[in-house]
Amino acid sequence: MWLNPEEVLLKNALKLWITERSNDFFVLQRRRGHGEPTGRITGLLVGALDTVLDSNARVTPFRILLQVPGSQISWVIASGAAIEEVNKHWDWLVHNLLHSLSVFENKEDVASFVKGKVKGLIAEEVRGRQAAQEDDPEKFREALLKFELHFGLPSSEKLVTYYSCCCWKGRVPRQGFLYLSINHMAFYSFLLGKEVKFVIPWAELTRLERVSTGLMTEAIRVNTRKRQREFSMFLNLNEAFGVIGQLADIALRRLLDSEGLELDRVLQQPTRITKRILEEQAIREYVLALFRLPRGEKLHEVASCSVWTPHARCHKAGTLYTTDSYLCFSSREEGNCILLIPLSEVLSIEKAESTSLLPNPVIVSVRTKKAFQLIELQDRDELVENLNSRLRSLQWKQSMFRSRKDGKRSMSSPTPYYTFYYDTGFSDEEEIEEQVLRNTVNSEALMTAFHQNQPGTNGSKSMEQVKERRWEDHFTEFGRGVHMFRTEKIQRLVAMGIPESLRGELWMTLSDASSELESHQGYYTGLVQKSMGHSSLATEEIERDLHRSLPDHPAFQNPTGIAALRRVLTAYAHRNPKIGYCQSMNILASVLLLYAKEEEAFWLLVAVCERMLPDYFNRRVIGAQVDQSVFEELIRERLPELAEQVPDLTALSSVSLSWFLTLFLSVLPFHSAVCVVDCFFFHGIKAIFQLGLAALDANAAQLSASTDDGQALMILTSFLDQVGSEASSCVPSSQPPALETSSDTDIPAVRHTNITDLINESYEKFGDLTVRQIERLRCRHRIQVLQAHEDTTKENALRVVTPDVSISAENLADVYDLFKTEHFISLYWGDSSSAAAAEAAAWRYGESGSYMERQYRLDRPQFKSLFGLLVPWPGGSNQHTDTLANRSFTLLDQDCSNLVTFKEFAFWLDTLYCEELNEKIRLLYRLHIPPALTESEDDPSLMKSPLVSTNRPLYVNLPSAAPDGQGEVKDYQEQLKQMLKDLAREKEKDVEKPLPLMNQREFIQFCKTLYSMFHGDPEENDLFQAIATVTSLVLQIGEASHRGNRPGSEVTSQEEARGAETAKETAEDASRGDGSPAAESEWTVSYAQILASLLTEQALVNFFEKPVDLSAKIAVAKEKQYHQRAGLLTLHQGTR
Repeated sequence: MWLNPEEVLLKNALKLWITERSNDFFVLQRRRGHGEPTGRITGLLVGALDTVLDSNARVTPFRILLQVPGSQISWVIASGAAIEEVNKHWDWLVHNLLHSLSVFENKEDVASFVKGKVKGLIAEEVRGRQAAQEDDPEKFREALLKFELHFGLPSSEKLVTYYSCCCWKGRVPRQGFLYLSINHMAFYSFLLGKEVKFVIPWAELTRLERVSTGLMTEAIRVNTRKRQREFSMFLNLNEAFGVIGQLADIALRRLLDSEGLELDRVLQQPTRITKRILEEQAIREYVLALFRLPRGEKLHEVASCSVWTPHARCHKAGTLYTTDSYLCFSSREEGNCILLIPLSEVLSIEKAESTSLLPNPVIVSVRTKKAFQLIELQDRDELVENLNSRLRSLQWKQSMFRSRKDGKRSMSSPTPYYTFYYDTGFSDEEEIEEQVLRNTVNSEALMTAFHQNQPGTNGSKSMEQVKERRWEDHFTEFGRGVHMFRTEKIQRLVAMGIPESLRGELWMTLSDASSELESHQGYYTGLVQKSMGHSSLATEEIERDLHRSLPDHPAFQNPTGIAALRRVLTAYAHRNPKIGYCQSMNILASVLLLYAKEEEAFWLLVAVCERMLPDYFNRRVIGAQVDQSVFEELIRERLPELAEQVPDLTALSSVSLSWFLTLFLSVLPFHSAVCVVDCFFFHGIKAIFQLGLAALDANAAQLSASTDDGQALMILTSFLDQVGSEASSCVPSSQPPALETSSDTDIPAVRHTNITDLINESYEKFGDLTVRQIERLRCRHRIQVLQAHEDTTKENALRVVTPDVSISAENLADVYDLFKTEHFISLYWGDSSSAAAAEAAAWRYGESGSYMERQYRLDRPQFKSLFGLLVPWPGGSNQHTDTLANRSFTLLDQDCSNLVTFKEFAFWLDTLYCEELNEKIRLLYRLHIPPALTESEDDPSLMKSPLVSTNRPLYVNLPSAAPDGQGEVKDYQEQLKQMLKDLAREKEKDVEKPLPLMNQREFIQFCKTLYSMFHGDPEENDLFQAIATVTSLVLQIGEASHRGNRPGSEVTSQEEARGAETAKETAEDASRGDGSPAAESEWTVSYAQILASLLTEQALVNFFEKPVDLSAKIAVAKEKQYHQRAGLLTLHQGTR
């Protein structure tokens, strides 16, 4: 295959290669030890070397080198595993290039020409491979060429798909093509001699919706922060809308919230995204949500089939989905019949004889001595073979881990003791400690131990017995365990409330936490052992919330319950540090502990946090906010009369945030809330949406008449407080006291509502809501939520900076957008390492490593790009401009992190455009003394100079450099006050502190900068004469100071004179380090002397005081930034 040309210093290094064919410009070589008839010692050594190297370091046995006559450097341009492949490349070079190379007089041009040709071949191959993945390769290749031609984006901007459509400008449609790539959507139209084209980055898209108007039957509306565009006349609008939503969602998750939201492994590499992968990903997301599978499950096969249902005595038609560890079946009508079979429960998968009544049958046998029959499977043989392959692999892994554990048990103790499957094994001492620790883990649900503290009546006991009998009958008919048939009948039983004796078991079954528990025996105990005793921010928050978790329940008035809750929450924080601990997890875990064993409660918490409510429990609760936004749209769609009466639904949706985060546990009486949790484990988040809509519908009249948000909140609160259950109505004392007395307020009494009736009503009115609809809505609303967070980040950044700069608010906002776009461009088209570094730099963390905030920061190349776009002076030499940009970055990078914040950048820009002449000269002066002038010095002491400006942003919770640790203040407000005092003290010092003196070498650099700044100015000649006069004057001043053996200084006080002496010594050291004689290092001038000299020339004063239009500069920068930066990145990648 063709390779990006890579230098090779020695063509035959260590005699590892043998030349097979050669000419004046190319050499075909074979790796020694490959293809030799006899096993010579050198060949064996080379073969052994290649074998022990890992797969990334192994060398292909054949390669082609480009060689330039008379040069010691060659370039590898092709390689291959077979001689036939390399011979094809060799023949192409000989027939197409070799004759052309002899006409070049300069041999270096030969290398450039060949390398350019090879890179072109590589690009063509990439296009060909990408096009081959599409349904119509030829048309896609043509579209790809047009996309690159029209928009000029780098080749790494991968085109995913394209559509023919109309873009509307007012009432005028423009027919053209909409191109969708991994980072942008672009439109191009050329009609009647008029060209229309534009590019919209996905990062700028704020809202996506389908609209209908009088002129357009249906259109896709795309909103950005500055305008909206509408596209219509798609051949398949549903498909286009879905792909646009997916690409925008994937891009925003990758660009705006890579720390909080997890993407599928395939989507983490944007260059691999194709239209086919997007379709597969949409199905996968739906399957994970419908069956609440682990997020890491990979979807393998999707097949139509029918399953025999013993309870209905017929075959039910639907779809079979197979993943790494599950067989999943869903009937055609979603929720009518669902079957989930973990592969760990399967004994065999066999083909049965096909008949006219049972075409292509497959029998799946499980451990419980039951079998499931599937028929009408297309490609049955291949499907069964793939399933059996995964089944054998899983069974082999289980047998290997079991045999290992059995061996360890027999060696350490005759008593059976299980560890989790993925453990490599504990030592004997660790196993003994684990056994001791295991004794502290509760083996029963807390409700069994504390049930006697809740007196009941015969009525409630008889109700429980009736429920238990109904469930036993259901188990007999539909099966028991994870693989039971889930139908509408079980929905009715769940709505009535699961009996307490079965609640823990059914929660484990319905969530499939039981499979996780079985496959990770001993995992929880090990986590408890590792996590207990460790202190972190999460454990501090857990300790603070332990006694706030169902404080009125007897189980959590006891050390036993508190200890169990502590262990579960701490173990989970240790398992998943990205989530750690989030408020409301304590309430959820408390309820789980009441009805499930401690280890079961842990796995139920894992199921809820990682599978059933993804992205809910993190610092920004993105998942909950997305569902809150979805809920608001569902209100408009399902309750239009209420939405019409209450135009602003923000208040109602904000009230619902606690409903989603705590599954109604914080707003309903305890026994009623537990019934909601029952429904949640059966139906997932769909149950919460339905119940929320039912609660609003029940109070629609009162909410419509409410006058303010507070009244609406009181209406909903009083309603939910009155929602009871059979258990609570029979046993009023079983409610926690706080929840009982919540109705004894001034809120008017409302009619009593039974939770079972409310749940049934939610199913009747809103049961047609499907998981597929919810997932599609989530995809769209995630865009809005992430952009809302982005707007908040921008507002916070501008609020911090605005009081301290003179730049107008509008210009400052535009500068922030340029600053952020520079960060995104590196993510778009930078190499993987620079993109990863850029994204890591956008997140700020505290001392404990917990999430702090999103804050954009630029590295040196990004800053240099913006410097060239926004610097107010014309500039002459590109090389000197680059040097000045490097010095500016070093000056602004005060904490030596190699990153510049927006605040630092804004202060720098404010000085250039809005400050007085003396401040501009002061900045230029500082750019020509240490540390700015010495960024390449190896001695880090200069970088830590106390002379650096203190105009730095306030960092909160960053590691303290104080040796006594006084900076580590626990209380946030005290810490903030202390940091503000320190900042004020630093500013006072900065006012009194003189600038260090400038030596002769530094002054010469200063003059070079001035000359380069004036180049291209209309008054260039006058400015050159003026600077010549000033230079002569300053040189005379410095010489006079040198002769008098007294370095010039701008200060008079003794303290400032001592500072000047110190600065002088620094300048002397820098000069000596540069190779200048010691005598010259004594030549110094001060900032005041240079400023006074500049003020004598009116031309210079006019130049620095002349106002520069920042708005115009920003407008030009917006036009140039994309293509200029894209060109630089492409050039950089080409030279790698």
